[in-house]
Amino acid sequence: MQTMINHSADTPRAVNEPQQFPPLEQETRPRIPTAQAAYYLTFVPGTLREQHMRGTYDPRLNPIKIGNRIAWSMAGIRAVLGVA
Repeated sequence: MQTMINHSADTPRAVNEPQQFPPLEQETRPRIPTAQAAYYLTFVPGTLREQHMRGTYDPRLNPIKIGNRIAWSMAGIRAVLGVA
């Protein structure tokens, strides 16, 4: 007997399913969420969260807390990656 899987828009993404983010040069927001910052920096999101908690992140990333989330500076990400 096979189990049917519902793949509606409300279904959370699988852990191994890649995120869909715009190319770095097309991102216009000044701050982005951790998952997107990790994608651009080729980290796992948990690595950035841990670096934030320990204070071991590159200071150019200039993260700020917004509620219970962390927002990362796009200008800092571009500086770390050497992209204008």
